Amino acid sequence: MDKKDLTLKERDTLGSRLGFILLSAGCAIGLGNVWKFPYMVGQNGGALFVLIYIAFLLIFGIPVMTMEFSIGRASRRSPAKMYEPLEPKGTKWHLHSYAALAGNVLLMMFYTTVAGWLLSYFFKTVTGSFDGIGAREVVSEFGNMLAEPREQILFMAITVVLGTAVCSLGVKKSLERVTKVMMVALLALMVVVAVNGFTLDGAKDGLKFYLIPDFSELSASDVFSIIVSAMSQAFFTLSIGIGSMAIFGSYIDKERSLLGESITIAAVDTFVAFVSGLIIFPACFTYNNGEVGAGPPLIFETLPNVFANMPLGRLWGSLFFIFLSFAALSTVFAVFENIIACIMDMTGLGRIRSSLICGGGILVLSVPCILGYNLWSSFSPFGEGSSVLDLEDFIVSNLLLPIGSLIFVLFCTSKRGWGWDNFINEANAGKGLKIRSWMRVYMKYVLPVLLFIFCIINVVLFFISK
Repeated sequence: MDKKDLTLKERDTLGSRLGFILLSAGCAIGLGNVWKFPYMVGQNGGALFVLIYIAFLLIFGIPVMTMEFSIGRASRRSPAKMYEPLEPKGTKWHLHSYAALAGNVLLMMFYTTVAGWLLSYFFKTVTGSFDGIGAREVVSEFGNMLAEPREQILFMAITVVLGTAVCSLGVKKSLERVTKVMMVALLALMVVVAVNGFTLDGAKDGLKFYLIPDFSELSASDVFSIIVSAMSQAFFTLSIGIGSMAIFGSYIDKERSLLGESITIAAVDTFVAFVSGLIIFPACFTYNNGEVGAGPPLIFETLPNVFANMPLGRLWGSLFFIFLSFAALSTVFAVFENIIACIMDMTGLGRIRSSLICGGGILVLSVPCILGYNLWSSFSPFGEGSSVLDLEDFIVSNLLLPIGSLIFVLFCTSKRGWGWDNFINEANAGKGLKIRSWMRVYMKYVLPVLLFIFCIINVVLFFISK
């Protein structure tokens, strides 16, 4: 028996359906929900963006996630090898495996940095670093942190070490158990902080902005921009298109059909994003004069000011940043597992050695993102004000995720790929919601066209806006 056969025979499995749901949801839930979603809502008119975003989760996100899970479960391989047992002989679908692996690595090259920022801000908040200082000092703290590479490297390294340690001990014994605890704690903390937000003076105005669409001042170009932004967010938040979900499909049995599981995971993911808005917008309308369009600095500049002026602000700020950290770490652990599984499949090495290779590589590869804000700040890939993180994020969010999603759809529906019948047999195996025959026309002919159009528009608009 060769090394590759041994790796497959001893492949880890998940211990329960709940573990699969929480682990997959943990991969999807992260900065896209609790960092990017609120500021995207703030920049794109509030409730209308939320409605369009949910619509795209239904028409894009859930079908693609179901296909990705199906490929993983049928192949029992990591993204590096998932096409090999499924593709017709002589075809080249497996070339996408390299892009999928690269996407996971690129994602970690900036995700570990931002997760480190969150850990740093939790530490600052719980130790009272923001107590008694003015608004300008709070805002300048983020800039000071970006200008200091040593602090960022320290907290990024903590993130990488945690990811390496958790994944090195195995899927069932460590990753599944740790993720269950973090996800339950995350959901509980979010509900507690959200309930507190309902008691704030600005809760009514914040919830109105967030939940009631306002069409009065929207132009056609505004609506188009909101639609494209909502589509992009739907891909980013679910992490579909680079095999991040396929790996967990490879760890489960055929007891449950995959459409129902995808809907459950998307619902948990949407719940976390939605509750993040319930936390942030009442606070902004209470303590920040309704300023919600700050963009990426919303979490690191606006909200620390909010908590600094709030009764029991250190408590609520600490709870807020620890749940943000849990959300980020759940994704870090899941994507680390993806990369480690790829290394194991490609080399035949054991889990511990593969984990060390992954951890060491990500530790080194994450440094450029940090240096992009200080020593390498002169590098502006998209013009003044852009950074290494913007370049890495563009490649993942605007290219690899949507293009990868299109490839998954074509592979699952094309006769020259895995094919519709094979996909349906895998996706519908087990109890739960099934893909119906009437869905074939949409998934095979409409969805690929919509994805192709989105890929083109997404890139064109990105460069027009720069």
